[in-house]
Amino acid sequence: MGANNRNNSIVLFDGECNFCNSSVNFIIRHDKKDQFRFAALQSEIGKIWIKKVDIDDAIDSIILIEKDKIYLRSTAVLRISKRLSFPYPLLYAFIFIPSFLRDLLYDLISKNRRKWFRKKETCLIMSEEKKAKFIL
Repeated sequence: MGANNRNNSIVLFDGECNFCNSSVNFIIRHDKKDQFRFAALQSEIGKIWIKKVDIDDAIDSIILIEKDKIYLRSTAVLRISKRLSFPYPLLYAFIFIPSFLRDLLYDLISKNRRKWFRKKETCLIMSEEKKAKFIL
């Protein structure tokens, strides 16, 4: 499937964050149905998508774009997990917890992720197969 396939959901992430990059690699490994495409928030295409979906460009959250809907923070994470290989769809059960409660944990991790996981200093070298999953 190509990056422009309308069935692919788009995940926008912080390309300068080691935790976020590790999360993208995790999603790629467990996305057996090839459902996701990725772009860093800081990339030109990331900036275009942020403007297109009319989100504040100061956003510091994972963004999931599914069809014409936008999901942020813990809701984005849970919707992604729902579409990964087993056992990760089981995490979607947490969607029944109100988002303001789920987002407390999300925000705690988000606020501290650069301190805990350090800022990314080098560029990731990836295979052609993995490159195909990124919107450039």
